[in-house]
Amino acid sequence: MHGNGGNFYTGPCRFLPPHLTPMGLACLSYNRRGHDTVACRTREPEGNAFQTTQQAFEDNESARDFLAKRGFTSPVVIGHSNGGLLAAAHVAQHPDTPALVLLSAHCGGREMLERASHLGLLGRGDLAQLSAQARALVAAGRAGELMLMPGWWYVTTAGSFADMEDNLPRLLDLAPAIRCPVLFLRGEQEDRDLYPAERFADAAGTSAEVRIVPGADHFYTGAEAWVGREVARWLAGLAGPPDHMGQSRPAGLQ
Repeated sequence: MHGNGGNFYTGPCRFLPPHLTPMGLACLSYNRRGHDTVACRTREPEGNAFQTTQQAFEDNESARDFLAKRGFTSPVVIGHSNGGLLAAAHVAQHPDTPALVLLSAHCGGREMLERASHLGLLGRGDLAQLSAQARALVAAGRAGELMLMPGWWYVTTAGSFADMEDNLPRLLDLAPAIRCPVLFLRGEQEDRDLYPAERFADAAGTSAEVRIVPGADHFYTGAEAWVGREVARWLAGLAGPPDHMGQSRPAGLQ
């Protein structure tokens, strides 16, 4: 599952499958409707700037249904960044998931917006003003109006911004409901409060391993091969019959 502004042809969704398919795993990398910043597949507004949390939940369920109809049930779930938070939420609703890989999953909740802005992303120092602007536009029936933000990812809509404030689940609240083995990676350069791997492991209802990617940023630039090898080794090391990890049935769902 890709993160905010991501897609299936960049980042982990692109570089992980070549490490997993030699293991016999079938891999599905896919776009949510909230892919990229502004997508132009139709004349309807779509893309990351227009995404909502509920829309993302629905898209991930659609991907699961897509796999199930092809005989791939109970897939391993892998998510990066916001896709990691969404992956955790998805797995909490699907206790038959055999394994979960979180790649720099953020903390979720309103604290994600506050912490990310403090670090120079999203609203930076203008968070309160942007929040008030978004609320006013939504109240005026203009939820789809574009807004500029001073930090990454720079462009959103009033409705999407308000949804991000109100409806993102909290990663640590999801942790106790997750019963499958978990691998949580975080880049060495990343903020440990925004991407709370250690606290997640402490709160998880199952075994959770934390690994820090040496020297890596949020996108694992230059460390893609390291990440791919670590994820593949971890999945290969999980106990269970071969098809437990998808070598004959389940597929890796990213």
